[in-house]
Amino acid sequence: MKKIALLPVLLFVPFFVFLGMAGAVKTSQSKAMTEEKHPANPYYSRTDTTKLDLPDSVWKKVLPPDLYEVARHAATERAFTGKYWDYDGIGTYYCAACGNALFSSDAKFASSCGWPSFFETARRNSVIYRKDTSHGMVRTEALCGRCGAHLGHLFDDGPPPIGKRYCMNSIVLDFEPERKVR
Repeated sequence: MKKIALLPVLLFVPFFVFLGMAGAVKTSQSKAMTEEKHPANPYYSRTDTTKLDLPDSVWKKVLPPDLYEVARHAATERAFTGKYWDYDGIGTYYCAACGNALFSSDAKFASSCGWPSFFETARRNSVIYRKDTSHGMVRTEALCGRCGAHLGHLFDDGPPPIGKRYCMNSIVLDFEPERKVR
């Protein structure tokens, strides 16, 4: 008789263990996915805000060639070809070179320029600026505030009330969707 009374308990214990493991797996999968995207880059961190001052030779070793060209040599991807130019997911955009938080999806807007555009940064100093006189133009270059990666350019033709348009290359952005709280 005691064996029969224990049977329901024994049936439910594995179920609850499974539920607990499923939550742990989901959390470790999210972290693993971030690390998996950057296996050769020990400088990538979504939490460390320490400024990085690494030689170009180090970046060449840890970044994929296409990201390296844009981030370290200010190359530009062609308009309307990047993965985020018309993406409308809810979450945060990070520097693909170092993991620094750059922009919230709340600040993204459809500018029709062919590159992802934002009207403000995620936090103060997440993006820094430099005068760019390349290609016979005078522009403001936008760089990652942590690693100095070339992100794109800042223009004064954004939406009111701020009037700024951060015109970014998709390849230098990582996107993390907002997690829904249950």
